[in-house]
Amino acid sequence: MTIRLVLAGCGNMGYAMLAGWLKSGKLPAAAVFVVEPNDDLRKRAEALGCDAAADAKAIPADAVPALVVIAVKPQVIRDVAAAYKRFGDGRTTFVSIAAGTAIATFEAILGDRAPIVRCMPNTPAAIGKGMMVVFSNPLVSDDAKRFVADLLSASGEVASIEDESLMDAVTAVSGSGPAYIFHFIEALTVAAEKAGLPTKTAKLLAMQTVYGAASLAAESGEEPGLLRQQVTSPNGTTAAALAVLMGEERLTKLLTEAVEAARLRSIELGK
Repeated sequence: MTIRLVLAGCGNMGYAMLAGWLKSGKLPAAAVFVVEPNDDLRKRAEALGCDAAADAKAIPADAVPALVVIAVKPQVIRDVAAAYKRFGDGRTTFVSIAAGTAIATFEAILGDRAPIVRCMPNTPAAIGKGMMVVFSNPLVSDDAKRFVADLLSASGEVASIEDESLMDAVTAVSGSGPAYIFHFIEALTVAAEKAGLPTKTAKLLAMQTVYGAASLAAESGEEPGLLRQQVTSPNGTTAAALAVLMGEERLTKLLTEAVEAARLRSIELGK
């Protein structure tokens, strides 16, 4: 079968995406060629039925993949991308999930004919519940955009932006955001313990409450503010708690400050 996609890097995120593509039927294993120098990680890809090699030189000389997905850490991106310069003639679209790496970096390496999509995923993509945001340079065709969006949808929701500079805000909200939620679960667990609940019960209540509330918000179609109001009886227990969280917009101000700190750091790391 013709190689339709080359996956450069099969670490946690690369492997999760690959597994999602195959499980969803969006790609057959025989259409994917994986390049991964680490023996153990490469064997994982082979166990899924994909051809794999330790070096990009092993990709068949006559291969013209529709996509090359680069899923490696930003610090090695230049060396890795350079190995795929032979596909930079315009027939292959490149997709990068390297955080903080601008499209201009890839254009400098791959040449000015290469269609390039920059993607910011987050860790829930590993279970198909991720948020992927993409930005494409002008050379990416509409067909390629649809193909990329369809593949990424196996890992969760997909959105696109028209201004690459907004990727720093994307990173601060959805890229780093899971850590904020994990910490909220930690904090709610501590609060539950201090209220007298056993640790095991406190953890379960905190985690399931966050999961259930997020699921309801996603599936109900209602605005989060309305859902909040539906839980809040006048002068009730929820109202008492929200007076603490919402008084002087405490939580909103804190999250806004946190997101801005992450956005500014993303800008720094991208320089």
